[in-house]
Amino acid sequence: MVLEYIIITIYTICLLLIFMYALAQLNLLFNYLKYRNKLDDSPKFDFNNPEEIPFVTIQLPVYNELYVMKRLLKNIAKIDYPIEKLEIQVLDDSTDESVLTTAIQIKKIKALGIDIQHIQRTNRQGFKAGALKEGLKTAKGEFIAIFDADFLPKANWLRQTIPYFKDAQLGVVQTKWSHINRNYSTLTKIQAFALDAHFTLEQVGRNSKGHFINFNGTAGVWRKECIYDAGNWEGDTLTEDLDLSYRAQFRNWKFKYLEKVETPAELPVVISAARSQQFRWNKGGAENFQKMIKRILRNKNSSFKTKIHSVLHLLNSTMFTCIFLVSVLSIPMLYIKNDYAHLKPYFYSISFFVVSSLIFFVCYWFMYKKIYGSGFKNFIIYIGAFLTFFSIAMGFSLHNTIAVLEGHFGKKSEFIRTPKFNIKTIKDGWENNKYIKKRPSVHVILEGILALYFIFGMYSAFIVGDQGGDFGLFPFHFMLFVGYSYVFFKSIFSKA
Repeated sequence: MVLEYIIITIYTICLLLIFMYALAQLNLLFNYLKYRNKLDDSPKFDFNNPEEIPFVTIQLPVYNELYVMKRLLKNIAKIDYPIEKLEIQVLDDSTDESVLTTAIQIKKIKALGIDIQHIQRTNRQGFKAGALKEGLKTAKGEFIAIFDADFLPKANWLRQTIPYFKDAQLGVVQTKWSHINRNYSTLTKIQAFALDAHFTLEQVGRNSKGHFINFNGTAGVWRKECIYDAGNWEGDTLTEDLDLSYRAQFRNWKFKYLEKVETPAELPVVISAARSQQFRWNKGGAENFQKMIKRILRNKNSSFKTKIHSVLHLLNSTMFTCIFLVSVLSIPMLYIKNDYAHLKPYFYSISFFVVSSLIFFVCYWFMYKKIYGSGFKNFIIYIGAFLTFFSIAMGFSLHNTIAVLEGHFGKKSEFIRTPKFNIKTIKDGWENNKYIKKRPSVHVILEGILALYFIFGMYSAFIVGDQGGDFGLFPFHFMLFVGYSYVFFKSIFSKA
């Protein structure tokens, strides 16, 4: 009976943590609904007055981006900003032939009279953070705009963001990501679904109440003074953007999120690329929790509510561990429920926690209808999209749990870049992309075993108990089977 009580305890704790996170999301939804139509009366620079237009440096941190460099540089060269007040730094840590093609493209842009620098390092110390820090040493701009290689800001992007820095306490302006290949495949659709929730619900919900938000690593602008005041870029976590964001907000710098300014970008189209990106984000989140938790709790300038949201923000990736444990333990719990009659009141009480899923369903619906519109037809489509997203997200929970545990226990690893593809349709093809990881990790085998495990879970629904089975967890186990099967088969049989 000791083992059964250990399982029950772990299961209950994980359900409670998921419920707390769901309540926080619900609070962010309320914040979002209150703020979404509020008029923005922030002070702004008058760009009709040349003296108010500040000098800006655009930083482009890149590493082996053969397929997208030409697209990136041609797009950046179209930025509409006074040429005498604009500098572009290509922070190129590449080690392949892209260095030469990039140099050729930079030479063409220089010929247009644009101040563009090709900055190369002899090593990748600090990875992306190290490259940004190196570029900052010679950056002429008072403000630093940062774009990853797969982002395509519109020509008026700086004119939409820089004016807000008239507020001397404003340290960062972050814009919303949009997706040029959202409908490429099921994989891109679920990634867009998750990112849309972050950039609609979470960023607005936190920012509108003065809670800590994060610079998302790209498609944003920093005040250079803010970077230095916060301690500059550091490469000791895999999410240097989240790290510097919190350090800057500890120093009382304000962040502004612009939901209406969208910056198009490319989503990973193969699962190996999505896996590496998810691993980096989730491990980095756990690393930053370990790095920041004491400072959050001791910060005298933050309200209790801000501290709660900050803790749950940094524990965002750790929720995958809770989901993984709940899913794996749900089958033993099914047998415990039917073998120990005296525990039935407990099981009736924990059925309340299904409300967590309902909260996520409601929160994501507001995000979805903001993008696609409301109406019965869209709501039916949304139900399918939500169930698909939820299933595949759970299918990633083992992979993301391993990343989270490595982050919490301090295991260091390299910054693994996400391969870029420069494609929008299936016709474009990606099979010959030289950066794709060809061999799936050993974790994939475990995901295949878990898919079989949840088949057993569905079978168990028919055989437990004396009343013809117990089907309460059958839909949950079916979704887990679908999610793990999708991740397993895509990882094994992908042409890449």
